[in-house]
Amino acid sequence: MRPSLSSRQIGVLLLVLMPGFLGSVRAQGDNLMPQPAKVVHAQGRLEISGSFRVALEGYEEPRLRAAGERIVERLARQTAIPMNSTLETDPAKAALVIRCDHAGGLVQSVREDESYTLEVTSRQARLEAATPVGILRGMETFLQLVTLDAQGFAVPAVNIEDKPRFPWRGFMIDVSRRWIPAPVIKRNLDGMAAVKLNVLHWHLSDDQGFRVESRRFPKLHEMGSDGHYYTQEEIRDVIAYARERGIRVVPEFDMPGHATSWFVGYPEIASLPGPYTVDRTLGIRDPAMDPTREEVYTFLDAFIGEMTQLFPDEYFHIGGDEVRAKHWSESPRIQEFMRQHGMKDHRDLQAYFNQRLLVILQKYGRKMVGWDEILHPELPKDIVVQSWRGQQSLAEAARRGYMGILSWGYYLDLMQPASFHYGVDPLGGGAARLSEAEKARILGGEACIWTENVDMENIDAADWPLTAAIAERLWSPAQVQDVDSMYRRLAMVSRQLEWMGLTQRISPRLMLERLAGDSDPAVLKRLDEVLAPLNCDVRRRVHHYTSLTPLNRLVDATPPESDAAREFALLVGHWQANKLKIRQQLSRWKRAGAEVAPLLQRSALLQEDLPLAENVSAVAEAGLEALDYLEHAEAAPDAWVAKQTALLDRASQPQAELWIMIVPSVRELLKAAEAGK
Repeated sequence: MRPSLSSRQIGVLLLVLMPGFLGSVRAQGDNLMPQPAKVVHAQGRLEISGSFRVALEGYEEPRLRAAGERIVERLARQTAIPMNSTLETDPAKAALVIRCDHAGGLVQSVREDESYTLEVTSRQARLEAATPVGILRGMETFLQLVTLDAQGFAVPAVNIEDKPRFPWRGFMIDVSRRWIPAPVIKRNLDGMAAVKLNVLHWHLSDDQGFRVESRRFPKLHEMGSDGHYYTQEEIRDVIAYARERGIRVVPEFDMPGHATSWFVGYPEIASLPGPYTVDRTLGIRDPAMDPTREEVYTFLDAFIGEMTQLFPDEYFHIGGDEVRAKHWSESPRIQEFMRQHGMKDHRDLQAYFNQRLLVILQKYGRKMVGWDEILHPELPKDIVVQSWRGQQSLAEAARRGYMGILSWGYYLDLMQPASFHYGVDPLGGGAARLSEAEKARILGGEACIWTENVDMENIDAADWPLTAAIAERLWSPAQVQDVDSMYRRLAMVSRQLEWMGLTQRISPRLMLERLAGDSDPAVLKRLDEVLAPLNCDVRRRVHHYTSLTPLNRLVDATPPESDAAREFALLVGHWQANKLKIRQQLSRWKRAGAEVAPLLQRSALLQEDLPLAENVSAVAEAGLEALDYLEHAEAAPDAWVAKQTALLDRASQPQAELWIMIVPSVRELLKAAEAGK
């Protein structure tokens, strides 16, 4: 499920060239993310004080009462003002009145009404919605509006009418390749709720691990998980936690491929007899279920029956991607079955498997979701095709009458900048040419985090705040495209997410402290701030990883995007007005590269980064020399230009699986110095 994307350097250069204002203009100080459909600012402010209380009107249920108490608790934590979270019985005395019209579905569905209105005056705020889920969305908007000014904490007077652009706004977390415990899932659910995502796609099985307790087939988790799995009680707890926040949970159990962990305990459902072990290696593996044996469908019927008792959502994800035909080709019995049934190739055999699987899912009242490869005319139109291959593949499914969601462009482990993800639209590319009826079949999209190079320690840093940019693309009107505004608000949202317990800024700092040992990690941080990791696919080609490889190197502590390099690129874009700031930054990085060398030499985990530090110093020095030529308004000599160009070419190559992200900007200074302007 690996789309091919451009390099990080190209992403940064695109960002530098991107226009600053492409979408709607927002009021200064507006930190909402995703941006609402309609906002009208008014005069005045609603004070947030210790007397802040919430009252409910209209329809009530335990979920709404819990949410009303939770918003007060979050305000108290965010402001450090003691507050009473007990609901107010008299709406006239409440600072925030919440009115819900009616109940939502017993099980939240893709058709849920998530719209809401929010009116804030200097006297009171009113949040109204048709359903509890709409109320939950509006509450997150209210919390984002809280600011600190000269008079204290307050919410500005405003009128908001809001609804999502797409009904399916998901986040897929892979817990199979590396184990991600339930508390980490929960805090990511809090982050999802904060930015109005509504589907947790829980990738629960793959070659490297089977992560759910099965009481019907206990050897699945006992032998296929290394002891790391969710009990059924934990699953129910996470689903309840998600529902409290208006989030559906869609499980994925990969079949017929990506299924080695199934076969460790139950080799009889595999195409070849085995034996099998949990696969420590990463990438696409050969083992696959046997589509020709009735015992396989009996097994899957019982298993799916058990899992649908755990997972109430109407959709059930079967994976279905990257199925290799090697084991099918090596089985004479399977080959004979294909001949008898007139099957031309393994795609026909997989379609047969999916048809049989669909009957089982329908028996238990479920609809099928799968990756691109499940698309086949024999399947009904109510299945959902999740596209990792791109917008053209998604558009093709829609033209053929199938519903779809986009994940290409939203793979967080590919370490692209937020601007890249923000520029990908489910209705862009090939999908832009669809008819209106065909566009309606595209339900939305999902951010995805695959865990080949991500674990419970650095997952938040890989996910956030990048996921918030994707969330805005899926919620806000299509014309909301202001990249400068997005980055400003992304920084604000990141701080708010940490108040909720996410660790995207804390965990990299702690990892750097580990690497520094007894030394001051500050100089290591100055080096790291101009770096960014290779995407995980490339990392696997330059270093042998398994699911047990420790993620304790500098590359593992480095966030996906270098904010310092991005901001430096903006300075270089207008270097005449920013010469002093540019010089200060380059001088800082030149010193950092030299000062960090003793620390790198003392650490077994950091010695591989010595050439990287040397190159950062050299690149910064080249930038300073280019600035000297520019300030003296003289063209740089050809010999100097050739020497520095060669240096930048070397430094543009990854080292220790890291990019030096200031290279493109220094190259721009070099070009200007060569031209003498």
